[in-house]
Amino acid sequence: MGKSFALVIILLSFLLLLVLQNLEVVNAVGCTGSFYNENSTYVQNRDDIFSTLPDKVIANGGFYNSSLGNSPNRVYALVLCQRGYEQQDCFNCVLSATRGIKKDCPTRMNSYTWDKDVEDNVSCLVRSSIHSTFGSLELEPAVRYPSPDGIDPSKNMTLFEQEWDGMVNRTVEAATGAETSSVLKYHGAIEAEFTEFENVYMLMQCTPDITSQDCNRCLRACVTLFKNQFWGRRGGEVNRPSCFFRWDFYTFHGAFGNVTRLPSPPAQEKGSSATDKKGRSTRSWVTIAIFVVLTFINVFVSISLIKFFARRRKSNNGINVDREEHSESDGQHMLRFNLGMILTATNNFSSENKLGQGGFGTVHKGILPNGQEIAVKRLTKGSGQGDTEFKNEVSLLTRLQHRNLVKLLGFCSEGDEEILVYELVHNSSLDHFIFDEERRSLLSWELRFRIIEGIARGLLYLHEDSQLKIIHRDLKASNILLDAEMNPKVADFGTARLFEAEETRAETRRIAGTRGYMAPEYLNHGKISAKSDVYSFGVMLLEMISGERNNSFEGEGLAAFAWKRWVEGKAEAVIDPLLMKDPINEIMKLIQIGLLCVQENAAKRPTMRLVIVWFGSDTIIIPLPKAPAMSGSQSQSEDGTMSISNDSTELSCR
Repeated sequence: MGKSFALVIILLSFLLLLVLQNLEVVNAVGCTGSFYNENSTYVQNRDDIFSTLPDKVIANGGFYNSSLGNSPNRVYALVLCQRGYEQQDCFNCVLSATRGIKKDCPTRMNSYTWDKDVEDNVSCLVRSSIHSTFGSLELEPAVRYPSPDGIDPSKNMTLFEQEWDGMVNRTVEAATGAETSSVLKYHGAIEAEFTEFENVYMLMQCTPDITSQDCNRCLRACVTLFKNQFWGRRGGEVNRPSCFFRWDFYTFHGAFGNVTRLPSPPAQEKGSSATDKKGRSTRSWVTIAIFVVLTFINVFVSISLIKFFARRRKSNNGINVDREEHSESDGQHMLRFNLGMILTATNNFSSENKLGQGGFGTVHKGILPNGQEIAVKRLTKGSGQGDTEFKNEVSLLTRLQHRNLVKLLGFCSEGDEEILVYELVHNSSLDHFIFDEERRSLLSWELRFRIIEGIARGLLYLHEDSQLKIIHRDLKASNILLDAEMNPKVADFGTARLFEAEETRAETRRIAGTRGYMAPEYLNHGKISAKSDVYSFGVMLLEMISGERNNSFEGEGLAAFAWKRWVEGKAEAVIDPLLMKDPINEIMKLIQIGLLCVQENAAKRPTMRLVIVWFGSDTIIIPLPKAPAMSGSQSQSEDGTMSISNDSTELSCR
């Protein structure tokens, strides 16, 4: 097997070399604006912010913007890696791009470049300017790079142009119609079969801060420029500050692992001319070449899969040796991890792997022997509250499965250690975005709405659609996790309450949650119902619209502030200034829904099912809200948590 594997590698390397012989990489830089002295404060600020970009773009999911310095020497920077990037490739590409700008635009006010890493596995954009360009369509300057080779003039160029134009339309559609919940939206990669030519590859990408209409405009401008100046060349690219366009007769940029493949157009009648014979001969050789390459790839993939599953079996054996199954009444099972495996996965809970800390303990990143990434929640030793949370979370999450709920993989209970093991959610919690001055700008209204709707669907599942009826009791932004595609996942079920099937409300003397998010009937009288969660959801919805913490409105709280502005007819004052260019009517509709959720009278609050219906309808008349509970007495700490207790209540630290 070793000799076969080596042979495959050699043959694939030879084929790759043949392709690379026809490839010339040019990393052109666009420079505009005034000149600065090389030792100026502006240039120093630019170089300083450039030094942070490779790490920052990876930490922020492939797209990042920031600024540094004070006017008139303030520098704005934006960086983007192509969707599907490998972290090291992205890092290397951004590092190369910043070096290229400093070399080619050492003292210019504005600059940008779409760079490629050394092995052409990923493209990336680095842009700097003296004014903020975030959210603005930037078309100039355009950097052009046509292929030095021309297309065979004996070919049917009329037919080629028709098929090429059709491919352009499909690629633009794929890019502007991509998943808008992703931080790296606006990406299209297509491979198409042509009637008289070998396959054509096309890639388009826009920065995710602009609208889909502006992305369409930018990409069309690139295509038009190429056709006007370089039509007849065998490929090429046009770069603009807000978008990237490239096409060729071979794959590039590692973009075609998840490519959309278009079949060849319907066959057309052909004569017996020399051109037709040459076309058929060329296609025959292309077919043979494709067959040979696919054969090698199949052999390579088969060998790789055999080795992969062999390693996986070995890794799984490592897990199974020291595990038990925790069985629940519904027949589902959960993995019980041994402490030794947890210590190995987290490198003995090293500080380098620490993701965060709360009142009940710390959270560390870990990697299991099979390569799976996990988040490990280590509860504080000797904490009675932690023990209660531990048992509660294991009991509930074992039986809950929903795309908008965090997934509990297993637990560990050895000696005085109590540990919960979750799926790793890469983008941390919602509060790290919505309450951060820089990262909040990544949350467009469309993305905020999708997050809000996802949270609502997670709550609906808990309240009505799961096999259990669960009241969360501590819904807030820090308990909403965001995955790599920015999909929300409700987390932290330590204080959740299980209801019987026919039970609608209950009372408790133990009040657990976060002040400011707790419904008045629950905080003051211990009355729990699904409407308690609806109240918390309403507060969080208003936070998403305003971009401000509930406790930022001292003396009254966000719900009371929003209600006063609503009564005054000035509800726009609640809206985050970053959203003022977005559909105000839709945002105002959600302010109204948020106020309905925080009404003082729990019976008047909507169910989560009704909230979701309102979200999706433009014709249903939504009732007017009544006044919320005034929360001036609900003092909070900076992060919105509380730690107060008396004879009848016990308030959980978070």
